[in-house]
Amino acid sequence: MSKNFKPLYAQLAEKLIAEFKAGTSPYQKPVKDNGRPAFVTPVNPITGKGYSALNALNLSMRGHDDPRWMSADAASFNGYLVKEGSKGTLINFPKRSEIQAIRTPDGAKVKDDAGVTQTKTVEFDKVQNGKAFLFNAEQIRDIPPLEDFLKAAAEQQPLSPVERAEKLIAETGAVIVHGGHEAYYDKAKDEIHLPEREAFENETKYLQAAIHQLAHWTGHESRLNRPMEGRFASMDYAREELRAATAAMLIGGELKIGHSFGQHAAYTGAWSKILKDEPFELSRAAADAQKIVGILLNAGQKREEKEGAAVSNTLRKGEEIAYNDTTYKVLDKKGKSFEIEKADTGERFKVKPTDKVFLNLVEARNNPQGPSHSADLEIAGETEQTHKIGR
Repeated sequence: MSKNFKPLYAQLAEKLIAEFKAGTSPYQKPVKDNGRPAFVTPVNPITGKGYSALNALNLSMRGHDDPRWMSADAASFNGYLVKEGSKGTLINFPKRSEIQAIRTPDGAKVKDDAGVTQTKTVEFDKVQNGKAFLFNAEQIRDIPPLEDFLKAAAEQQPLSPVERAEKLIAETGAVIVHGGHEAYYDKAKDEIHLPEREAFENETKYLQAAIHQLAHWTGHESRLNRPMEGRFASMDYAREELRAATAAMLIGGELKIGHSFGQHAAYTGAWSKILKDEPFELSRAAADAQKIVGILLNAGQKREEKEGAAVSNTLRKGEEIAYNDTTYKVLDKKGKSFEIEKADTGERFKVKPTDKVFLNLVEARNNPQGPSHSADLEIAGETEQTHKIGR
């Protein structure tokens, strides 16, 4: 591979900066000139699974209206053919194992009587950064028409986009206060504030605004506990906005309700500076957005669990938690610190409720399946800088 090859996050950061400047990014322009949504949730039509936040953002920005993506091998295996001259789109994924050819001591491949190379699965000690190139359905011959795929998907979803959005909002249990002229999240009171529904252009705009504020709501210390102390118009404030905006776009695509950020598009100047100085911030923001999506899309399931038994936001002595292919056992609690042991190695360490590993363990226990599937601003007063987020 060329030494000049840039990692995916760096390539995507550069592309976003250029689109921010041109005003054509999906954050600023949610609907394309052809009337189609700027962000369409990418999906593998063979497995029915989606892609992680960073990959989804990258794939959606390639200009295709068809949401279906797959590798050339997957296309060939299913009887399709990638069109000659088509260029694949890079994605990254966590790689925990690899199929390798079995070789003799001198390096020759071991083959059976039919001449087929024998293989074995090698498990990695540490998760590797896997790479693959995908092709959009528009680049593939003989694949079933998009209309057939969309019709089959619609038949499996009895609720309309508006109904799904209303259901999601209700199932979070978030406190929403209506009135006034601003939409924001008050982290001190743990409340979302929205203008009355009639103040919005239409019902969809209201739901999009609510979902955006719910993305901020997930950052509360009792949920994902994201850093949210940045003053209004500061770079830290802009980082939180990037996370919320990305998550709202992902959720809008999943629910088929779209997204519209209105004045939030003003943050693109700050985002451009952040991504220019720290391209990897896009990867961090995307990872956080993925967690936000996981919490909000699974809100109904979590609410049902809470109705049956309270969901704890702390650890308990003696419990064992499966996380990242390892089991962690809570041995003891002394003061505010918890002593943890990794079952596979016996390694022991201490964590506090403010540590990220503590939050990850709590989330892994409460949500074993994890997520479904990383400027020119007007400065407000000190009180608003401290409590209001996401206006």
